Amino acid sequence: MLLPESYQAALLLMILSMLCWGSWANTLKLCPRYRFQLFYWDYALGLAAGALLWGLTAGSLGGTPPDFASAITHAPMATVLWAAGGGVVFNVANLLLVAAIEVAGLAVAFPVGIGLALVVGAVSSYLVSPAGNPLLLFGGVALVAVAIVTDAAAYRRREATAKATTTRGIALSLVAGVLMGSFYPLVAHSLSAEPASGPYAVAVFFAIGVLVSTVPANLLLMAHPLDGKPPVRGAGYWEAPLGWHVAGVLGGAVWCTGAVANFVASGAHLVGPAVSYSIGQGATMISACWGVFVWHEFAGAPRAARLLLVLMFVFFALGLSAVALAPLY
Repeated sequence: MLLPESYQAALLLMILSMLCWGSWANTLKLCPRYRFQLFYWDYALGLAAGALLWGLTAGSLGGTPPDFASAITHAPMATVLWAAGGGVVFNVANLLLVAAIEVAGLAVAFPVGIGLALVVGAVSSYLVSPAGNPLLLFGGVALVAVAIVTDAAAYRRREATAKATTTRGIALSLVAGVLMGSFYPLVAHSLSAEPASGPYAVAVFFAIGVLVSTVPANLLLMAHPLDGKPPVRGAGYWEAPLGWHVAGVLGGAVWCTGAVANFVASGAHLVGPAVSYSIGQGATMISACWGVFVWHEFAGAPRAARLLLVLMFVFFALGLSAVALAPLY
């Protein structure tokens, strides 16, 4: 399997992870009036297909053992369970976070959910496998958390009539944040299990957890949406245009590419899982870039909102730089 042989290569993979995790949601914008629950069926399929594709290609090349086929067939049960468990936890967190955004709005759900996930994920991953300068790592995490809050404040200033913050929305955000921050330590356990199966096999087991858990979780959310909207008709999936299904599969494959890159960087033991996860969570900045420069979400926004965006980018740049330097000092 192909693994990075230098810190620079691992850093490039973590940056790729950040780009993919911050970009996949653009595919949802290609499907107007499509309920997220219906989109999610294709998203989960695309994620699983992406994990298998990377395993059969990059996971089967290079001279670093084990090769992908051997890793899949001879993986210890602990590796399978930790990785699949991580996929289940991530999947539930992802669905709850989207519901929280629908209920409470981006300006509340995102800083509470993703900010809490960043802190929980960085701390717990560091406890699983301590690596990197803790002062630089956690100082950088703190700066990124400030950037996320600043980003949310900018969105709030942009919205003339922000959605009302409800107790349900905050509760959903808190649960989603804890779960989103908890999936990566499970993946880190899987990567460190002996005998090692490698990150490409771990990504496939993770994707299986996502795929299997999507069935009961998404069916439940279709019948009882947490955003207060009417139940989702299953027939709507088959009535959707082909392009919407392609967009969903593409969205899952893009997220999976980021996950594989992140797992590979972490699994190469050149950086710790806390560093890899924290840089990957810079996806918030990438998502903001798409919103500002491509979708023009801040066109005509107040000057205060644009100033907050500038501060957000500054805090993100400083925070991610500190995290990136943590393994070197």
